[in-house]
Amino acid sequence: MSTPIAANPPRRCLLIEDQPTTRDWMLGVLATAFPGIDIATAGSLKAANAFLDQHAGDLWLAVIDLGLPDGSGIEIVRRLAAGHPDVLPIVATIYDDDAHLFDAIAAGARGYVLKDEEAALLVGYLQRIERGEPPLSPSIALRMLGHFRAPARKADDDAGLSPRETEVLTLLARGLTVAEAARRLGLQPQTVASYVKVIYQKLCVSSRAEATREAIRRGLA
Repeated sequence: MSTPIAANPPRRCLLIEDQPTTRDWMLGVLATAFPGIDIATAGSLKAANAFLDQHAGDLWLAVIDLGLPDGSGIEIVRRLAAGHPDVLPIVATIYDDDAHLFDAIAAGARGYVLKDEEAALLVGYLQRIERGEPPLSPSIALRMLGHFRAPARKADDDAGLSPRETEVLTLLARGLTVAEAARRLGLQPQTVASYVKVIYQKLCVSSRAEATREAIRRGLA
């Protein structure tokens, strides 16, 4: 009697995302992109590092948010690139500015996708991994190309706001709430709230009134 051949274990992924709604949505995207994949989740740097302490050697893929409650996901990218080169660290974030993008690439990220993409598009970008291609949102690919052909920015430019951040700032300056801006842009309110936090940091402001003044100064309102 022949001995049955054991099936290969499913590939394993770690999804690092602190927002429950976004985490559930990303779980669906990953399950669609890679049927049968085994997905573990972590909502913080501490939880992600604890998981990696036990299971890093079993991983195939790590999908990493950058804005975590206890630090930046770039720390996880750096840890995987240095200690576990067989694991693919892919950033999935709302940050589409040069600072976050190039910090992640320099740390060892093997792909960079934006979470405000439609689910079907995000599935397609991630499936490029199967062909040995880096998953990149189109706007990120264009930003990378533009970085090498554009002249250096002036020191007094718009604080490095991305096009999406500029859109959000414009809507807030026109009096829309976060929820109203989210509906206008077709995004989740928590996504827009994350953009607002980044805008405040870049503009060095701490209130809607100050942000509105900066928007007016830039001719956005």
